[in-house]
Amino acid sequence: MGGRPAAGWGRLHAILPPLVEGGVHVSLRIPRARADGLASLRSTRMFDDSVEELLRALVTRRRSFVVTGGTGSGKTTLLAAMLAEVPVDERLVVVEDVRELAIAHPHVVLLQGRGANVEGHGHVGLVDLVRQALRMRPDRLVVGEARGPEVREMLAALNTGHDGGCCTVHANSPGDVPTRFDALGALAGMPREAVQRQLASAVQAVVHVERTRTGRRVASLSVLRREGDEVVCELALDAVTGRRGPAWSALVEQGVRPVARA
Repeated sequence: MGGRPAAGWGRLHAILPPLVEGGVHVSLRIPRARADGLASLRSTRMFDDSVEELLRALVTRRRSFVVTGGTGSGKTTLLAAMLAEVPVDERLVVVEDVRELAIAHPHVVLLQGRGANVEGHGHVGLVDLVRQALRMRPDRLVVGEARGPEVREMLAALNTGHDGGCCTVHANSPGDVPTRFDALGALAGMPREAVQRQLASAVQAVVHVERTRTGRRVASLSVLRREGDEVVCELALDAVTGRRGPAWSALVEQGVRPVARA
């Protein structure tokens, strides 16, 4: 069975015999303490100075982006640190199935889904919450993790003036992002062509993170672009080696370049 955590604590999962052999097995997921911006993660060597400034530029230039990676790679941690860089006069509306994002920002509205009761009533999912979030006039719409039909509302919002929005997505590599969105859009009944068109104009950048033996790190920054009827994810920067990819100029043209700190 799984347990919904108290806000700001963690996630508990327990499974009992006979579903597991050898006794009760308990797993705890303890979220990282609130990250006070990107500098706090740079100090852990998750990225270097130059990547820090590029990530900050994504936020300050109001580019819409997704943070991708595998389970436990640090997607939520990085997203929270990036959102801490949002100007204090902007309002963040965050939608999550289970609350995990701890954002060091003075103006955050946190919306959390609710499961059905024992009679099967009262369920409030992410689709409903994203719709409600848009009625709250957010300066930035944030979906903690896009993993279902709520992607339809999110893409529609990012295509209708809600720039600077962001989310995390499970993906093994940046190149998997377009097909991952195709799969999520299919859950909402969206034809693939519609997903591709909306994705190309809604999301500008992909930040990929990975977990290694030495810790979590930002692996790359990429740009989404149209190639005929397809959306492709093209490398802009290999954050590990510092090598610039073919999409570097496209990233710079969007204004995503190192910026001076205030």
